[in-house]
Amino acid sequence: MKFRPLHDRVVIRRAEGALKSKGGIIIPDTAAEKPQEGEVVAIGPGARDESGVRIPISVSAGDTVMFGKWSGTEIRINGEDLLIMKETDLMGVVG
Repeated sequence: MKFRPLHDRVVIRRAEGALKSKGGIIIPDTAAEKPQEGEVVAIGPGARDESGVRIPISVSAGDTVMFGKWSGTEIRINGEDLLIMKETDLMGVVG
């Protein structure tokens, strides 16, 4: 299935979480916190302002971004777990 987000939404592939703590303790999947960093997979065309002018999105596919702990909606596309969220939910670009 091909998916294209609308307006100012972005699709993000969450980064892999650490399986061990700094002390060497193995953390099971059920207890591990989900990372707040990920790679942008797809972007929408951008939102429109009151006059109808399109506002472009400031990130592009391939960027690594940080987002809030509870940001976005989890979706499954082609068997892969992804997040979809508005551009305003992103905190910044890493690197």
